[in-house]
Amino acid sequence: MNFPVLSIILLAPIIGALINVFIPKENSKLLKAVAGIATFISLALSILIYYIYYTQHLTTGGFAFQENIPWITDLGVSYALGVDGFSLPLVLLTSVIGFCAVFSRSWSTEKRVKEFYILLLFLTAGVMGAFVATDLFIFFLFYEVVVIPIYLMVIVWGSGSKTRQTVTKEYAGMKLTIYLLIGSAFLLAGIIWMVMLAGDILGNLTFDIAAIASVNFPEHLQIIIFGLMALGFTSLISMFPFHSWSPDGYAGAPTAVSMIHAGVLKKIGGYGLIRIGIFIFPLGAKFWAPAIAILATGNVLYAGFISLAQKDMKYVIGYSSVSHMGFVMVGIASLNVIGLNGAVANMFGHGIMAALFFSIIGYIYGVTKTRYIPDLGGLAHQMPRVAGAFLVASMASAGLPGLLTFIPEFTIFMGAFSNPTLRIIAFIVLTGIIIGAVYVLRMAASVLFGPRKAEWDYIQDIKGFSLVPIAILIALAVIFGLFPSLLMDMVNSGIQPIADKLVAASQIGGSL
Repeated sequence: MNFPVLSIILLAPIIGALINVFIPKENSKLLKAVAGIATFISLALSILIYYIYYTQHLTTGGFAFQENIPWITDLGVSYALGVDGFSLPLVLLTSVIGFCAVFSRSWSTEKRVKEFYILLLFLTAGVMGAFVATDLFIFFLFYEVVVIPIYLMVIVWGSGSKTRQTVTKEYAGMKLTIYLLIGSAFLLAGIIWMVMLAGDILGNLTFDIAAIASVNFPEHLQIIIFGLMALGFTSLISMFPFHSWSPDGYAGAPTAVSMIHAGVLKKIGGYGLIRIGIFIFPLGAKFWAPAIAILATGNVLYAGFISLAQKDMKYVIGYSSVSHMGFVMVGIASLNVIGLNGAVANMFGHGIMAALFFSIIGYIYGVTKTRYIPDLGGLAHQMPRVAGAFLVASMASAGLPGLLTFIPEFTIFMGAFSNPTLRIIAFIVLTGIIIGAVYVLRMAASVLFGPRKAEWDYIQDIKGFSLVPIAILIALAVIFGLFPSLLMDMVNSGIQPIADKLVAASQIGGSL
């Protein structure tokens, strides 16, 4: 396929943003329409290439739809794009959430609509670029691009919290940005080091991920550089104890940004840790995996118990997201094909579930002007459609069979128990599922059920374009839940080469 489909998927939001620059700021409907069309183009093409890959490339695997244009030749940098079974689900996830974010209600976007949609489109493109890049320089470039729009969107359109008066939107935006930049500093150091070492061995500088992965780095260097990469990527994935920026960032951000932040931005950390860290430095991954697994228990248990104490709905889901990322890291730390498959599939499943939650909470906040759980109650009487969607998100968070999070979590624990060194940790982390069920179901009961409160009789149930994101996200949660092979087979085709390299490294560096 010679058609530059990945470039169009990537550039559609950017072109949409540039078009919005020339639209008068008073024409909010047209600004929103352009953003919707731009993200829909990316979504439609993402679905198309997902279907083509699933039907034509699944058995052979490898990268497809590749583009490669030399850019900075002296440094070996190319505009290189490509997707495989690992990255395609995350590309689809980004397209889905980017499109849904445009139509998610947020009271704060009533001001400076033009700038909001311009930044939202650039943010979506930045996240997308990280998943389609096969050149490390391009990957890092897009990784850095997301920092600017997310900071501005939090401090301009964000909100504070009734339960945490000291956490203003400015504080949340600054804290989020500082953590991301600290992580990127470690990541940049690791990238430069590995590129220079690979250049000495290969005889020429290159940022091509596949070419660098072909180099057999000495074990001690793998341990050091993987450690740098892990610090960078796990801070983005909000690994304990570097997690505190994440809930504050969720709570301070407007609805659309919370959806992208929880749904896909965090997933860059997990994606990079596997695609770059494990694939290039398998012996380094073997050395650090136990530490990652131990810290993952902090994510699952500490963040889970903190969620139980929260009174702000966004903070409940914020800490829940930190807890769910602990499951992902346990799957990554298993260092086997089963656990890695579960980790990647769970990134996709959590992205859909978290985006659905934040979209619903954003609507509730938009009509009630509160996220404080004790202020609410009995909303199912006034908003039955919102209540139904809230329950679907709650069941997905709890890992109910038939929804898309069940099989990935089950697979993660199969992979963890398959690794003898992780069995005790896996058993401890397993209790996090119970904790998670408690806090989401208790929140649902407190917000939705109980006596009807007359003070909320004036609010309307969700309808019109506001239903679009909720309907799409619920549909995906059900489709991939009932037909998990649509996701798991795709992921396995991309993870298998990485797992094969882990096996080969284990034969050199000892048993995994």
